Amino acid sequence: MTTEQTTSPPRAGVGIAAQGLSQSVRSGRQILTDISVSIAPGELVAIIGASGAGKTTLLEILSGVQRPVAGTVTYDGTTTAGTIGVVPQDDIIHSELPLARTLRYAAQLRLPSTTGPAEISDRVAEVLAELRLTDRAGTPVGLLSGGERKRASIAVELLTRPGVFFLDEPTSGLDPAIAVELLRALRALADTGATVVLTTHQVTDVDHCDRVVVLTRQGRLAFTGAPAAAREFFGLRSLLEVHLRLDEATQPAEWPDRFAEQRPAEPPPRSTDCDVAETSPRRVGRLRQWAVLSARNAEIVVRNRLTLAILLGSPLMVLGMFALLFRPGAFEPTRPSPTVTVMILFWIAFGGFFFGLTYGLLQICTELPILRRERLAGVRLVPYLLAKVAVLLPLLAVVDLALLGVLRGMDRLPPVGGADFAALYATLLLSSAAALALGLLCSAAVSDAAQATLMLPMLCFPQVLFVGAILPVPAMAVGGQWLSYAMSNRWAFEGLGHTAGVERLWRDGGSPLGPPLLATYGDSFSRPVWIDWLVLGGFVLLFLGAAWAVLLRRDPRRAS
Repeated sequence: MTTEQTTSPPRAGVGIAAQGLSQSVRSGRQILTDISVSIAPGELVAIIGASGAGKTTLLEILSGVQRPVAGTVTYDGTTTAGTIGVVPQDDIIHSELPLARTLRYAAQLRLPSTTGPAEISDRVAEVLAELRLTDRAGTPVGLLSGGERKRASIAVELLTRPGVFFLDEPTSGLDPAIAVELLRALRALADTGATVVLTTHQVTDVDHCDRVVVLTRQGRLAFTGAPAAAREFFGLRSLLEVHLRLDEATQPAEWPDRFAEQRPAEPPPRSTDCDVAETSPRRVGRLRQWAVLSARNAEIVVRNRLTLAILLGSPLMVLGMFALLFRPGAFEPTRPSPTVTVMILFWIAFGGFFFGLTYGLLQICTELPILRRERLAGVRLVPYLLAKVAVLLPLLAVVDLALLGVLRGMDRLPPVGGADFAALYATLLLSSAAALALGLLCSAAVSDAAQATLMLPMLCFPQVLFVGAILPVPAMAVGGQWLSYAMSNRWAFEGLGHTAGVERLWRDGGSPLGPPLLATYGDSFSRPVWIDWLVLGGFVLLFLGAAWAVLLRRDPRRAS
């Protein structure tokens, strides 16, 4: 990055006033106690303190991500801010996409729906130039250097020209030279009028700032003011030893009490001559969000060739095993094999369930931090979930059709006509859709891919044992019969059996095993198939609704 400045239009900086902020956790432990700070528009402010001092908590309260148990935060005298940029500590943007494409999708999700493609392209180019990233526009985010990824994360928020930026540990893990370059970029943002507030462990970062906020290990305010005044207050030539000076205090409240006695009355943050940002963030419509998120999901899948190969290759491998496992002619009307037909139908149903479950199980947990960030930018949960379905369900449709088509061509399915084959396909696709929704629900409930992977056998075993293939539902214990109603795979299995005509095949096929086996299944295959479709569709809606509720509960603003 060079040091020459890029001409940028002035921003409407936002003044922040926090009064008496306190925060605690459910156990009752106090994280912050009576914090009052005033930040003027266009200031670059650093929050420092030892680990556990509450720096990130204070930042999240100032940005509106958390709500304090006591105290208030106002922005230019109001309790609602305009467009706010929040940059978490981790580089939480999709690594598969080129930088310019990442910013383009972010702009489509953040800028008003009336913003045209040309205007979006100009805005992306402007932000890239402002952060000296133009020559990296075509580089996938995962191949950027650490400092470049930090700037890319800032660029996402810069698209809407917010009046205030909040950054959590932006220089963490960076080489000193790269950290200095990043701070120069933040300094340039503040010089254009934006208010910039950051937390840092690197006390040397304070030298680039207009104001420093010092917290004690107990979450008390030890000082707020200019860095030079902080050095004078603590009696230090450099703030590198400020944590040691705080720890040397004989009483935890010694420095906070000393500062409270000497603290001059601070005027409220002045307003700039620029127009103040809107009082509520502009939100893109649900349909546009769904379209943008769907397009982005599809591009991520296509660009990640390994993931695409797994999504399409694993069903092909399962199909090959089915072809080797099932002998042809099991559904021959003159000499059927009832026990083989029931296993073929069950494993086809389970194959559709397994494909859908594995497709959905890693979709949300691997990008929860990205979702949290985009929720703060106004992304809604319904378009987010439906965008996952819009990309994955067509893939499942192709896989399910290939599964049935190949098995039918190899004489592993009954010789049904076009209408019955369509009914088999509809049943299998609905089974996959229900499993996909279940996978999305479980993915929303866990925190990482390892937990999701551990859930896979727990979700699959009941769908094997309580479906009615190994042991017919009427032959189960009462508890097992009731549990079978909650197994989406049961309704797929029975729907496939009805369409395949197993009742007639077992009863009239001439096999001595047919009638006794049919008797153990009772009326499992006698229902019209549309009832099974209705139940499977209900599972889809139930699981998607539950996934929405889980994600809503995990929303950082709601949780606080």
